[in-house]
Amino acid sequence: MEYADLSVEEIKRQLDEAETKQAELNRILKVRRQEGREEVVLQIRSLIEDNGYQFDEILPLVAPKRRRGAGAQRKPVSDRQYTRYVDPDNAENIYVRGVLPGWMKQKMQEQGYDPKSKSDREAFKENSLQAIEG
Repeated sequence: MEYADLSVEEIKRQLDEAETKQAELNRILKVRRQEGREEVVLQIRSLIEDNGYQFDEILPLVAPKRRRGAGAQRKPVSDRQYTRYVDPDNAENIYVRGVLPGWMKQKMQEQGYDPKSKSDREAFKENSLQAIEG
């Protein structure tokens, strides 16, 4: 077919027909792939059972749990040592880093420090806790 001789309306009609055919073919392809997938699952289940295993005991070996995110890498174990801060009044109260424990917030407030202020937190650690290098 020579497309150069077609009118605008004929070209639009043929494009619409092509889009309709493409949508139908995509739908059929999706159905066929789903049918094929179901057949593969049945074959795998049969193979596992024919060899005397349960599906649940083989599946984790075939498809291990995925890590979060695409291409997530395991972080290397760090040998970095963080300073530990020990409460001189109670050796069980230890703060290393991160979220402030309740005992530390309470003690800071009792001594007039604001737990939300970084400078107050640093001053409290310096003046009221015993630092132990990790």
